[in-house]
Amino acid sequence: MRPIIGIPARQIEFEGIARFAMATTYTRALERAGGAPLIIPLELGAETLRAIFARLDGLLFAGGVDVHPKEFGEPIETFCGAIETDRDEIELKLARWAIAENKPILGICRGIQLINIAAGGSLYQDIAAQVPDVLHHPHIKGNSYGHLAHTIEIAPGSRLSRALGATQMQVNSLHHQSLKAIAPGFQIVARAPDGIVEGIESRNGAFAVAVQFHPEWMQDDDARVLNLFRDFVDVARAARPQ
Repeated sequence: MRPIIGIPARQIEFEGIARFAMATTYTRALERAGGAPLIIPLELGAETLRAIFARLDGLLFAGGVDVHPKEFGEPIETFCGAIETDRDEIELKLARWAIAENKPILGICRGIQLINIAAGGSLYQDIAAQVPDVLHHPHIKGNSYGHLAHTIEIAPGSRLSRALGATQMQVNSLHHQSLKAIAPGFQIVARAPDGIVEGIESRNGAFAVAVQFHPEWMQDDDARVLNLFRDFVDVARAARPQ
């Protein structure tokens, strides 16, 4: 049976009506990997959210706007981007529950940042403004989202390297923030050539893996990235209560 993988939504407004949505690239990758994706709405009470969480086999935290810096104890700097506090609230609760209970989680872009914050880490609010001598990491207008921007070095023997079958690969880059202090219980498993963190995973053996790049936008051009989703889905399936 396909494991149910929850993906917290983002909020958009169309014709004056607030709507919950998520890019189809994520749901497509999860289905191709053998999962059953389920979009989780925002603005839910804790009891309702907990009821949904209890029925999930895993959680994917997707890309999106910035997490409010108050969540890692900092004021908003002028170079911080757009913020969606309703999404922060839901995702942080879910991430903390999942980490506490070793429920499988996969983070992508904002997702790696969200997981790091949930576990006690912090972020650079803007790489270009706060880190000297870095590559250009944000999306360049006119390029496809799958455009390969730079290489990453992946720690041999890490869960990420085993899933991707590589210790080095070319990836896309669509972010302006990155991890600063790494959360207790997590370790860095991938970096860009300029030192920016591109991957972390749990130290305790649970499936808590997160990447800064966007494998869902690479799935049609590099078959290896689907193995990351397959590994995630397989662990979620195996962890289902019998």
